[in-house]
Amino acid sequence: MSFSIRNSKEHDLDLVNITDETTGTVVSLLPAFGATLQAFTVRHPKEGVLNVIDSYKSAAEIKKELSRNFKGPKLSPFPCRIPGGVYRFNNHEYQLKHLFGDGTAIHGLLYNKPFTLMETGADNGHGTVVLECIYRREDPGYPFYYACSTRYTLNPGNDLEVVTTVTNLDDEPIPIADGWHPYFTLGGKANDWQMQFHAEAIVEFDDKLVPTGRLKQYDRFESLRPIGATFLDNCFALKPDIVSAACQLYNPANGLRISFFPDATYPYLQIYTPPARESIAVENLSGAPDCFNNHMGLLILQPGHSQIFTVRYKIAID
Repeated sequence: MSFSIRNSKEHDLDLVNITDETTGTVVSLLPAFGATLQAFTVRHPKEGVLNVIDSYKSAAEIKKELSRNFKGPKLSPFPCRIPGGVYRFNNHEYQLKHLFGDGTAIHGLLYNKPFTLMETGADNGHGTVVLECIYRREDPGYPFYYACSTRYTLNPGNDLEVVTTVTNLDDEPIPIADGWHPYFTLGGKANDWQMQFHAEAIVEFDDKLVPTGRLKQYDRFESLRPIGATFLDNCFALKPDIVSAACQLYNPANGLRISFFPDATYPYLQIYTPPARESIAVENLSGAPDCFNNHMGLLILQPGHSQIFTVRYKIAID
C-alpha cells in the first residue's frame, strides 16, 4: 500500500490531492477557500467512482455560492450564528462587520480565506497535507491574532482524519470555537437514506435558529432509521464517552456508509437537510451556535496556548 500527494487544476480550482494508490481513494482539498474538503472519492464495485462530498464544480460557482451555503470550509473562530454579530468579551462589546442576509454573523471569518500549504507527506502508511491560515485582526469585531492549522491525513480503509490546531498569537486571551461544514452525499435522495446519531439532547432554537439556553431530550435517531421527509437544521449535544461512531449515514440502495468519529473536543453536532434533499450537512462543532454569548462550549484560549480538535470520517461499502 502506498500514498501520494499531487496538485491539480480542475475548472479553475487549484486542488491538493491525497491518493491511496492501492484502492484509488482520493481526498481533494481546496486551500484557497477556507481549507475546504472538495472531494472524498472512493471506488464502488458496481457504481464506479463516487464522491461523497457535495461540493463546488468551478471557481465561478464557489465565488458566487460560498457565502450563501458554506459547503465544506473551516468554521473559525466561531460556528453558526451570532445574532446581530454582537457579543461581549472581557467587559467589551464587539460588533462583527460581515453579516449574513438574516442579520446574523455566521460561520466565522475564515470560510473564504486562503490557507497556505505548509507541509505534505506520503509513505506506505498514509498521506498528509497541512494547511494554515493566520488571522490578523481583519474584522474590527474580532480584533485578535491567531493561527488556524488543519491537518488532513488519509489512512488505509477510506479513513480520513482532520486535525485542527488553533494557536493564540495575541498578547491577551481570545474567545474561540471550532467547526466544519461539509455536505455529504451517498447517491440518490436523502429521503431514502438512513441516519443514526447519539444525541444526549437537542439544543432548543428560537425562530432565528439561535439557542434559547434550554436542552430537550432527543432520541429519534438513536438507532439507524430512514430519514424520510425529516427536516433538520438543528444542533445536538452528543452523548459523552461514545465508543462507536457518533453519527452514521447509510444508503441501503448501494451499501455506502459514512461514519463520523469526533473526539471529546467536538461535543456538538449540527445537522442540516437542504431543500434539494441530495446531501446532508453534518457539522462537528466545539461550541453551540451563539457560543460567544451563551458560552455553550466557548473556549478562552490564553496567549501562546493551542487547542487541538479532531474528527475522523470513514467510508465503507457493504
